[in-house]
Amino acid sequence: MFFDFFKKKEPQTNHTQERCVEAYDDIASVATFFKNETGVTFDKQTSILKNKLVTFCKQRDICSFGKLLEKVSFDKTLKQELIDALTTNETFFYREFKQIEEIVTLVKNSGARAEILCAPCATGEEPYSIAIALLEAGVAPSRFHITGIDINQDAINKAKEARYKERNIRNLSAAVLQRYFRQEDSVYALHESVKSQVSLKVLNLFDPSFKSIGKFDFILSRNMLIYFDKETKLKAKEILESLRKNANQAIFFGHADLF
Repeated sequence: MFFDFFKKKEPQTNHTQERCVEAYDDIASVATFFKNETGVTFDKQTSILKNKLVTFCKQRDICSFGKLLEKVSFDKTLKQELIDALTTNETFFYREFKQIEEIVTLVKNSGARAEILCAPCATGEEPYSIAIALLEAGVAPSRFHITGIDINQDAINKAKEARYKERNIRNLSAAVLQRYFRQEDSVYALHESVKSQVSLKVLNLFDPSFKSIGKFDFILSRNMLIYFDKETKLKAKEILESLRKNANQAIFFGHADLF
């Protein structure tokens, strides 16, 4: 019709989207970013890192490592997902039990309430192991509290849920399992009496606000330093030492955490 001439015309749009070309070669830039953020280095595991990153990007329609770095600079959720994807660790109850026994003895002999830090705590097996060992030794719940921290949000969520499979509880006796767990088919759910002795937090050791976490009588940091280079190991050690109530109390590192 004639009046159609006066109608506002819609702007023409180009429905052809710009095609994003896949570029997954610049692994060094992502490795540098990740080290700066977490301290973790993949110097000897670049092929593993690349495989994980390519999978991570393709699952989220991110066409290049450059785009990934651009997105994580402003998307905190994506950044946490990336950290979770690259810091997944498997552990189990009563791992390196001699150190746990030593802490139990120290707590019993101190006669005072003990604040204990597990950094990192992964999916909770270590802090819960210490809590169970202390309770088994007759230490009253009011005499200790354990803080578990990890940079991995998914790990902390699992730790809070505290539901474990047989491979995770394989070192525990039948008596301990009966006292502190409820079996639900193939899953072992930890009792609230143990969970209540542990606080769990997502924290980055190298974040400037980390030291506000407080001071501790005993600190465990096992199987974390193995992912750092020498310079970062020393920096992490210095940070952890600054959290001690007693400067003479040694930090419990893992046997693989060599300086």
